[in-house]
Amino acid sequence: MKGTTHEYRGLRPSNGNVSRTLILMGVCGIILFAALIGQLYRVMILRHEELEGMAVGQQTRETSIAANRGGIYDRNGNALAVSATAYNVFLSPYELKRYEEDVNLIAETLPRLLEGYNCREPDQIRKMAEDTASWYKTLATRVDARAVDGVRAFLNAHDLKSIHIEETTKRYYPYGSLACHVIGFVGAENTGLSGLEAAYNELLSGKDGSVERLRTGRGDTLFTDNYEEHFDAVDGCSLNLTIDTGIQYLAEKYLRQGVADYNCKGGCCIVMDVKTGAIRAMASYNGFDPNAYQTLRQDVQERIDEIKDPEERSRARAEAQYAQWRNMAISDTYEPGSVFKIITLSMALETGAAGEHSRYGCGGTTRVKGRTTPLKCWKTAGHGLQTLTEAVQHSCNVAFVQIGAAVGAERFYDYIQAFGFFEKTGIDIGGEAVGSWWSPEVFTNPENLSQLAAASFGQTFTITPLQMVTAVSAAVNGGSLMRPYLVASAVSPDGATVYEAPGEPVRQVLSENSSRKVCEILEAVVSGAGGTGKNAYVPGYRIGGKTGTSEKVAHQAATGTKDYMVSFCGVAPMDNPELAILYILDSPDQSCGVYVSGGNMAAPAVGGLFSEILPYLGYTPHYTEKESRFVDVTVPSFTGGALEEAKKTAAELGLSVTVVGDGEQVTEQLPAAGSEVASGSCLVLYAGELPDQGSVEVPELVDLTVEEARDTLAGVGLYLDTTGASPLHENVVVSVQAVPPGTQADYGSVIRVTLVDASIQGDY
Repeated sequence: MKGTTHEYRGLRPSNGNVSRTLILMGVCGIILFAALIGQLYRVMILRHEELEGMAVGQQTRETSIAANRGGIYDRNGNALAVSATAYNVFLSPYELKRYEEDVNLIAETLPRLLEGYNCREPDQIRKMAEDTASWYKTLATRVDARAVDGVRAFLNAHDLKSIHIEETTKRYYPYGSLACHVIGFVGAENTGLSGLEAAYNELLSGKDGSVERLRTGRGDTLFTDNYEEHFDAVDGCSLNLTIDTGIQYLAEKYLRQGVADYNCKGGCCIVMDVKTGAIRAMASYNGFDPNAYQTLRQDVQERIDEIKDPEERSRARAEAQYAQWRNMAISDTYEPGSVFKIITLSMALETGAAGEHSRYGCGGTTRVKGRTTPLKCWKTAGHGLQTLTEAVQHSCNVAFVQIGAAVGAERFYDYIQAFGFFEKTGIDIGGEAVGSWWSPEVFTNPENLSQLAAASFGQTFTITPLQMVTAVSAAVNGGSLMRPYLVASAVSPDGATVYEAPGEPVRQVLSENSSRKVCEILEAVVSGAGGTGKNAYVPGYRIGGKTGTSEKVAHQAATGTKDYMVSFCGVAPMDNPELAILYILDSPDQSCGVYVSGGNMAAPAVGGLFSEILPYLGYTPHYTEKESRFVDVTVPSFTGGALEEAKKTAAELGLSVTVVGDGEQVTEQLPAAGSEVASGSCLVLYAGELPDQGSVEVPELVDLTVEEARDTLAGVGLYLDTTGASPLHENVVVSVQAVPPGTQADYGSVIRVTLVDASIQGDY
């Protein structure tokens, strides 16, 4: 409007606008602050450990300090497994790139320097080098000091900074394959994978230590005390075993010999302290060397190498490795056969179902309710009327069917449970199996007594060898079922005992009186004229035991051919039992020339074991006058001594002498000092002359008597050493000779033979 003056004035917010703005700003501030608080909470609280770890990882480098794995020792302190210093060799691809080092030089040289330590191949090393963000690529582990010295010389010669050597430990087994299934082995990460190494891995392992050092932004380590933190390694505990290397060696020796003599598929042997359950030896055929646990026996590897298909060859190798690692003594089940009659005998004595006045008739067969065909005794003509002791001596199946029936199915089943056959023994090593048995409803069915009959003599059910020897130990030790164990104690690095085996009984299954009667009868099985176990007789000692020969029913059903497990469980000394030995051979060759039975094949081995173990433990033999004439003699050292004195000593030992030469001193002797020879052997003492250094052909000795075998060998300048049945018994002949006939042997050598009583023809 004309004449009107417009004046501009700034807008003034109203009080309402100001309030709304302040409220909005406050709300936004609160939201932003809350978000910040939430983010801080997530970072500082929820992700604290994660981010702290990332920061530490970026700012520090950690070097591991390996703990020493605890040692494993036998009961006498002999080292069975020890840890020695070794080294790991690794590549840092980051430093390889940074310092522009020659990867081809490294890839071509290190595999040659580390041959035998599974070093990566050249192409693998080149591939590893491509990961330039990595600081650690393992090239070889557990390398010994000598090989590492060669690596260090190579690194120094070429000023290489990307190859590093770190100290670690390596497991070493001084005794090689001895007790391999018990000790087990460790894998590449020094972790126990088998045996006690696995079962006690946590105690043995200890705890690794470390050194943490700061590093620069470029990744270089600051080797400064101000930026280091040490965490000491804690070494593992050591184990003290119940195993005795001396007894273990003998168990393995006799097992190998038995498998070889009778061309068996395998076998096992357990030596147990009956009073405590401590295992003195546990051997399974065939073993392996824990120092090279993946290496197969040469003949097995050769068979696998012949397989053309790679997958089949790989599968065969894996199966062969598993087979050699398998501990038959605890992981396999079998039908025990007549050895189980010890358990039937025990329960019968305890319940009063049998006693010294019991009599049992045997006509060769017997009828059992619920079974369509008669049960047979191994002696088809029958044993006639027998006492309880005679029934056990004869291993009469018909008599034991009667004994089992007298016990009754319900009580029989209860005692089987009491002896521990329905459960694992609880031994402190992995891989223990458990056998198979009938359900209580089936076993106690009054309309079908065939199960009770078969069980009474050890057929048509399965158990493990460890269950068998544990139960036998209870039967002879006064009636206490002991839990078997292998580790007596564990000791920390500072000498403190952190574990000790309790050695307590699981339960009482028999009275001492019943146990004593069992011992008396088992001794008669070995010492009595009619006993099937007399091939285990050892002059000068009181031995008891029971033979066993069981048919492999599943094998026969699958193949239509018969196959057997032969066994013997021996106990000694019978006046105060200390040891039980269970010896089993799997599938002996039925064409080997020896009647297939535990009495002929297993009993001699157990007798041989006792003949060496009992003197080793300090038991002194007490010979009768008759026994002393048949005891093998250890030849003394006569060389360098007076001839007349040597002749006198030889005569006192029951040895005759032939002198070669006219000197007054012994200049040489045959056989060598320390040799075991049959009583009555003729020594050759050289007086100024030298013995014949040639070789002779070993003659055929099988089926000869001891005297015939001794004289036959003497005729060609060889000597006889015997094991097995005592020549004191009638019908004793050579069943197996360690050196086959026709083999060339050094003049004066000693030839070992196994003796058996040829009259024993059954022990089912």
